Amino acid sequence: MTKKKLFTTKNLAKIAILSAIATVLMYFDFPLPFIAPPFYKIDFSEVAVLIGGFALGPMSAAVIEFMKILLNLLFTSTQTAFVGEISNFIVGCAFVVPAAIIYQRNKTKKGAITGLVVGALTMTVLGFFSNLFVVIPAYVNIMGLSLDMIVGMGTKIFPVVTNTFTLVLFCTTPFNLIKGFTVSLITALIYKHVSPLLKK
Repeated sequence: MTKKKLFTTKNLAKIAILSAIATVLMYFDFPLPFIAPPFYKIDFSEVAVLIGGFALGPMSAAVIEFMKILLNLLFTSTQTAFVGEISNFIVGCAFVVPAAIIYQRNKTKKGAITGLVVGALTMTVLGFFSNLFVVIPAYVNIMGLSLDMIVGMGTKIFPVVTNTFTLVLFCTTPFNLIKGFTVSLITALIYKHVSPLLKK
């Protein structure tokens, strides 16, 4: 979708509605204590972003991803000194933008599934490196926390977790894979039912 087509009144209205839905979905987050420490929480806001990306294109997906985080900040402020929000945006875009690009080039069931799989895997890989080298170190430094305490949360779940690398490998990576799978499944199940509303 070109910039000219993106910024029409109709498309801006759709982006605004999907951003609002994604923001609301962010409130219904929950941890997966059998996989990762409680500061990792899963929500299904990316479902709304993916639907927007499939219907309106990858640029719209990135805009919706940004807007949902901005709106969430406006209503709840940050609890992670913006580290969590920046990470959410980067990892979210790594999921929804590749998925939307692939689907826009091949608008079939196969194209949708391929896009969702590639997006989920891209999110997981980028999430691995961003958590290892940026997110966890930044969170520990900015919040004044002990890295040993963070790693210790992972050790309680998996005794093999002894440092940041193993924490990300055995906790963050499975967490992102589960999130990618569940969000992809929900999107695949409902997209065809809601997409006609976005074409009006």
